[in-house]
Order: sequence, then C-alpha cells, then structure tokens
Amino acid sequence: MFKRIKEDIEVVFEQDPAARSYLEVILTYSGLHAIWAHRIAHAFYKRKFYFIARVISQVSRFFTGIEIHPGAKIGRRFFIDHGMGVVIGETCEIGDNVTIYQGVTLGGTGKEKGKRHPTIKDNVLISTGAKVLGSITVGENSKIGGGSVVLKEVPPNSTVVGIPGRVVIQDGVRIKKEKDLNHCDLPDPEADRFKQIEEELKRLRRELAELKEERNKFNGHTAV
Repeated sequence: MFKRIKEDIEVVFEQDPAARSYLEVILTYSGLHAIWAHRIAHAFYKRKFYFIARVISQVSRFFTGIEIHPGAKIGRRFFIDHGMGVVIGETCEIGDNVTIYQGVTLGGTGKEKGKRHPTIKDNVLISTGAKVLGSITVGENSKIGGGSVVLKEVPPNSTVVGIPGRVVIQDGVRIKKEKDLNHCDLPDPEADRFKQIEEELKRLRRELAELKEERNKFNGHTAV
C-alpha cells in the first residue's frame, strides 16, 4: 500500500512542474485525494458493500470536485491534473500511466446495461474538457484533444480532435509534418475546414463580381 502511495506522489512530480514538496502534494492535490478515496471505495465495491462504496465516492466528490464511480477499474500511475469536473463511469477501465485534465468525462451514451463506459489503455492522455462516451476503446499511447467528443474506437498511437472526434494522426503519419504534441498543441481540423470555406467564399465573390461586370458591359453595349 505504501509503495503505491509513494508511486502516486512521484507521478505528480513527474507530470506537474508546479509541485514543490511532498507535503504540498499530499495536502493540496485534489486529484491525488480522489484517487486514494477511489481505491478505498473500490475495495468495498468489490466486496459488494455498494452503499458504503457510494458514500465514500460522494464524500470524495464533495471535497475534490472529481466523481469516480467506485466500480471503475483504474491502473497504476494515474494522474488527474486540475481535476474539477472530471467524471468517470462505473464500467470504465483505465490502464497504467494515464493522464487526464479537468472537465474530462468518461461516460456512457444511454441506459444500456453491461459494459457501457470506455476502456482507456496504457499511456493515454485526455485533454481538458474531452468527452469519451460509450463502450469504446482508446488504444495505447493515444492523445485526445481538448474539447473533443469521442464516440468511436481509437486505434493505438493516435491523436484525436474535433466534434465528433476523428483521428488526425496515427502511428506518426499525417499530411503535415508532425510536431511533438502537447495537450494544448494539437491539429484543429475544424479550423482548417473553416479556412477552406472562407477561401471558397472569396472565390465565389470574385466570380460573382466578374459576372456583374460582364453584365454591366453587355447592358452598356445594348443601350448604345
């Protein structure tokens, strides 16, 4: 147990440059508190003490702003950065070395029974405000862009952005030269599409202006 606690603290120092001391991390990091509370709640949940498990999870939610259902399965070295508004559903499965940011939802899409929440494989990063919904799998080493809504399977080694989420990088291959992406430095296909539409509008305006000019010239010759 103490080894896991130490590991949880160490991953905070690895992921967050603002962390200064062990005391600060232990006392002030709500993501860490939520993970520790979940481990206790999950232990009760596995032993079918569902009510106690839910009470613990709700108390944790009240103090941390992070809602993790006690039934969720979470691996090692899980890091929640600035976790306010994070929601993790009952049948969600999270692998090792996963990082998520504030406002992330790992939820369901309806009232279906059984496995209804996502499976997040190892080494995945899910950025601010992203929603991963339904019984889908996000493959190893993938990145989900901020504000994305992911409703379909994500292959390993992929970057997903947009609403609905779409893969823009897979296995390091994309149209443009790939950068070493951070969670705040991702391709934006929505913005690219708007630029294309803007260019198309400019072209149509030019053509319309040329047609008007030709019509005016024709009307002038007719009048003569």
